[in-house]
Amino acid sequence: MRSVPGPTDHVVVVGAGFSGLSTALHLLGAGRRVTIVERADHPGGRAGALDLETSSGTYRVDPGPTVLTMPSLLEEALGAVGEKLEERLDLVELDPGYRACFADGSTIDVHTDADAMEAEIRRVCGPDSAAGYGRLRTWLTQLYRAEIDRFIGANFDSPLGLVGPDLARLAALGGFGRLAPRIARYLPDERLQRIFSFQSLYAGVPPQQALGAYGVIAYMDTIAGVYFPKGGMRQVGRALAGAAADAGAEIVYGRAVTGLEQSGGRVTAIRHRAAEGGPTERLACDAVVLTPDLPVVHRLLGRAPRRPVPLRWSPSAVVLHAGVTRTRPELAHHTISFGAAWESTFREIIDEGRVMSDPSLLVTRPTATDPGLAPADRDLLFVLAPCPNTQGPNTAAGPIDWPRVGPAYRDEMLRVLESRGIGLDGVSGEIEVSHLVTPADWAADGMGAGTPFALAHTFAQTGPFRPRNLVRGLDNVVLAGCGTTPGVGIPPVLISGRLAAERVTGGSRRTRGRTSR
Repeated sequence: MRSVPGPTDHVVVVGAGFSGLSTALHLLGAGRRVTIVERADHPGGRAGALDLETSSGTYRVDPGPTVLTMPSLLEEALGAVGEKLEERLDLVELDPGYRACFADGSTIDVHTDADAMEAEIRRVCGPDSAAGYGRLRTWLTQLYRAEIDRFIGANFDSPLGLVGPDLARLAALGGFGRLAPRIARYLPDERLQRIFSFQSLYAGVPPQQALGAYGVIAYMDTIAGVYFPKGGMRQVGRALAGAAADAGAEIVYGRAVTGLEQSGGRVTAIRHRAAEGGPTERLACDAVVLTPDLPVVHRLLGRAPRRPVPLRWSPSAVVLHAGVTRTRPELAHHTISFGAAWESTFREIIDEGRVMSDPSLLVTRPTATDPGLAPADRDLLFVLAPCPNTQGPNTAAGPIDWPRVGPAYRDEMLRVLESRGIGLDGVSGEIEVSHLVTPADWAADGMGAGTPFALAHTFAQTGPFRPRNLVRGLDNVVLAGCGTTPGVGIPPVLISGRLAAERVTGGSRRTRGRTSR
């Protein structure tokens, strides 16, 4: 494994998101001095904090990811500095992890426990699907075990690093086939096929085109379990940052990195200033880890790497945060409302650059688990609709004018939810306060093509073909975050932090315990 040559005593980490904090913790555990520079006034990156104030009180919003899986990776990062997860976070395992609602009026609760999930499938879909679920669960577990250490959790210096028995094993499991047909072999019911393949959209690829290897996301969601931290997702960033600070890291908030000083193929210092402007300061370093989105990284480096295949970005999302004036105890923590359409939705978003005509929506109600996130007798809702990114396909229509279209699409999302009989009747008239986020907002925040899901996980952007975490021409610069290896989602970005730290320290990874239930 290639690593940073020369001195690495003082490492500057740019960004206090999950990847940056994971990097810092692993570096601190390896005896490095670490300074973290963050432009916001709080840790967490995309999983930051947004408070919506009303006369009735405060709604504490999670503006970023709402689904937390694989807490063992948080435990690993905290363990690098001798901390214990349970002493930093109060995690609740959700049951059901999701509630899936379909256009025919049926509902399937997604349980982590194998017996409970098999019973639910037998009740709704019949014995053939229940038997198929058992075989699918075995396959997903085998897939996870084949990938987690060798493919997801490893640094690659070249594609040749894939060659070997591990590659043959993954191929034998169908990892290089297509995800949707593979799942259909186990599950004859289309509703179940959706439950175990919809996750690929957030990796930027329709299930019919996604590699079978991305079934590992379904493993994380449906077998390893879905969790929620009391106090909201913002508590994850606070826990990691608190542990880093207690282990000796200096965390500087409210400072935007504006440039890198280079000499002899190394970065010798970063330049930064107050996020709102002002004089520039210099911070010397022996190595630097960059965690912002790739467009920001390329601007700081002064160039983008040459690639034989242009970068392809994932679809984006419209997100509505809403504080409502009554509670809905019948609504699960996470509800997926599927429209009747399925394959056409991917075509509309990815190929045609249009919003879904019959949308599938994720509704999160964090107050189901932590009522304290909203004022008394009120609920906090998060509605996510996948949509085209700002780059858009090559169509005459061009990209969507989100500042104009966004408010109307918000109203349309609410009308759809009210009409589907999932427990949100009349919600439009109960909204006390709301906050809408569109691809235009993601783009203004520095995210490539206006998507929070970064680069799509196409074959050409997977594993060793994804943008590397080493920078050609600069010996002491390493990347972390969702734009580099291994990819998008909380588990991959936490892993990316460890991989970045290993590039700095030259340490090899240790084998972690595997989750299997």
